[in-house]
Amino acid sequence: MAIVLRVVTERCNGCGNCEMACAFVHAQGTRPAQPRIQVLGRHASPGPGTPVLCLQCDEPACLEVCPSQALSRDETTGAIRLNEARCIRCRSCVAACPFGNVAWDAARHVVVKCDLCGGDPQCARFCPTGALLSSRTGILTCP
Repeated sequence: MAIVLRVVTERCNGCGNCEMACAFVHAQGTRPAQPRIQVLGRHASPGPGTPVLCLQCDEPACLEVCPSQALSRDETTGAIRLNEARCIRCRSCVAACPFGNVAWDAARHVVVKCDLCGGDPQCARFCPTGALLSSRTGILTCP
């Protein structure tokens, strides 16, 4: 069953817990990684933000342009996953994403994108306001 993440922008308070959870889940050693989710507007002023992450498109442009077939759909979660061993770091996928949700981590020289945390999205788990809802919890409707 594909995992679905729903973003309820009205609920986002811009706390950044989702970014921190993502960065620590994808940590390399003891150092947090670049988060695969970003809260737009979070640093501009206090108040609400807009969580932005990979949409796991039905027809993903990132997957189509990858010359090394480093991107593939995970049949269990529905996420477009990156196989770093196959990636040639050409960044075609970064340029191809029409939403800007595939990024380049300049510090590690790797492509980063949401992988739905293997089916248990930690961004949703650590969101205190319910701005991120995961189908894994079975709750996708707003109260």
